[in-house]
Amino acid sequence: MIAPLLRKGDGVRVITPARSMMLPWMTDAVKQRARERLEALGLVVSFGQHVNDNDMFDSTTVERRIEDLHDAFTDPTVTLILSVIGGFNSNQLLPSIDYDLIKRNPKRLCGYSDITALSNAIYAKTGLVTYSGPHFINFGQAEGFDYTHDAFTRCHFESGPFSITPSDGFYDGYWANGGLPLLRNAGWMIHAEGEAIGTIIGANLCTFALLNGTEYQPNPSGDIILFLEDDQETSPVEFDRQLQTVFYQRFASRIKALVIGRFETHHIKTKENEEKRVTPEKLHALLASKRELKGIPIISGVDFGHTTPMATFPIGGTAAIIAKEGGSRIEILTH
Repeated sequence: MIAPLLRKGDGVRVITPARSMMLPWMTDAVKQRARERLEALGLVVSFGQHVNDNDMFDSTTVERRIEDLHDAFTDPTVTLILSVIGGFNSNQLLPSIDYDLIKRNPKRLCGYSDITALSNAIYAKTGLVTYSGPHFINFGQAEGFDYTHDAFTRCHFESGPFSITPSDGFYDGYWANGGLPLLRNAGWMIHAEGEAIGTIIGANLCTFALLNGTEYQPNPSGDIILFLEDDQETSPVEFDRQLQTVFYQRFASRIKALVIGRFETHHIKTKENEEKRVTPEKLHALLASKRELKGIPIISGVDFGHTTPMATFPIGGTAAIIAKEGGSRIEILTH
């Protein structure tokens, strides 16, 4: 089930499934820039009733977050639902969601990081395709937005297949609002060559792993393309152990390609923390050790997740992967 493409005049509802909008970096300037960019796309911006609620966990109650989520899905003027930001507690919402309500009112839901739990659970329970892509806060970034904008519009406004391609340059972090240097993008790393077509699931690994063994974990029929990334809190050891748990899930034998996002490492400032850095060399060794990955194409360093700029892709949509030195492609076929 794919919700209608966006058109000028459609409504976008900003909600807070996890963290509140009342965070220090959500300044008036950031919010204003984000709103103006969405309005420049022809969208009518509105906000959930509880986006500014803020408790000791920088969030609000399950009941209030569910109220805003359900209101967004039932409002006939809304076509796109956009998360404020990620956080740590979207998975608290899963038992309280009215999935039949969502089936009756399909909308485009977009976010990443902690929103991975919500996106994959809704796809698993309803069949509705959801989207890994920018939060509301990312629309407010001062730097590095052009690629993010173009990828977002291709996925949400345009029909037909589109390609995810490497950005020319990137900022080492999900939030580029001054202070981070623009780095040259050397392109993707090909860990194993091959070709595959399948249904996309995944996104932020540490959040996706929270769904292991539950009714909220997607299990699409047919071949699977697994998209995974992680944030500054991961390390080679953590990424390794969480990736391993994926291979124990019911869909594991149908994984036909692995696409890995760029790792966020700007927080690593000291030699003592260097072991926490997921370097290309460590990642390659880690992936080569997995017998479950033998014979499938693997690409890393892709622009999605906790990096700037970022691509948008559909969870539950389909992708074609060609991993080949000197000629790799990621094609989003249905979205």
